[in-house]
Amino acid sequence: MKSMVEVLTMASLAFALGVNAQVQTTTTTTSGKATKEVQVEHGEVVTVAGNDLVVKMEDGTIQNFPDIPESARIDVDGKQLGIHDLRPGMKLQRTIITTTTPRTITTVQTVTGKVWHVSPPNSVILTLENGQNQSFKIPTGQNFNVNGQMVDAFGLKKGMNVTATKIVEVPETVVAQQKSVTGTMPPPPTPPPADAAILIVEEENVGEPPSASATAPTTAPETPVAPAETRPTSSNYLLLAGLVAFLALIAWLVIRSRSKARI
Repeated sequence: MKSMVEVLTMASLAFALGVNAQVQTTTTTTSGKATKEVQVEHGEVVTVAGNDLVVKMEDGTIQNFPDIPESARIDVDGKQLGIHDLRPGMKLQRTIITTTTPRTITTVQTVTGKVWHVSPPNSVILTLENGQNQSFKIPTGQNFNVNGQMVDAFGLKKGMNVTATKIVEVPETVVAQQKSVTGTMPPPPTPPPADAAILIVEEENVGEPPSASATAPTTAPETPVAPAETRPTSSNYLLLAGLVAFLALIAWLVIRSRSKARI
């Protein structure tokens, strides 16, 4: 007498042959609770050479970030700047958020057929729906639910209709990182105090040398000074005055004598 197997579950049913035309496979993914880790790094821009960025980190170490893509943008004081807009002295902050999510990938393979031959305790041949026979290995100690009763491989009989299911669960961990960089402009230089002296540097003309007339200092013309021996003294003034008086007396006598002669 033939009996029907309503649902036959084989926790680790292994397929001996590669023919799986009658095997239906479904895969589902179940995610667990994700955990997040936030890491914040601070640094100061040292130099930018092409697409290479050199940053002095908060602990004093120097880090080189090569080949920054042209599309990368950094939020600096509310402005979106590219790699070529960065300047030495800018303060940068990089935030790295690492998300770790556990999940389980469950693969269910189901096959339906009729028991054609059983080789207890580890093998069974089923006739599939397309009429093809396929051999399956049965794990050691596997029990089956036949009409509500749990039986082992010896409980399978030829002619039973069987639906076998293989369930494989693979746990894995998915790690994802999200990076963002923000920055601030360097502070402006401190202006000098109001009472501080300001040094003004004048640039010299380094062209053609100036002419001698242009370079000679301009001074007021000097008043010629008579030699010491020709300078008039007080005695000379007296002698000159006497000579003038004598000549005036001679002239007066001449005029007087002429006046008398006319009378």
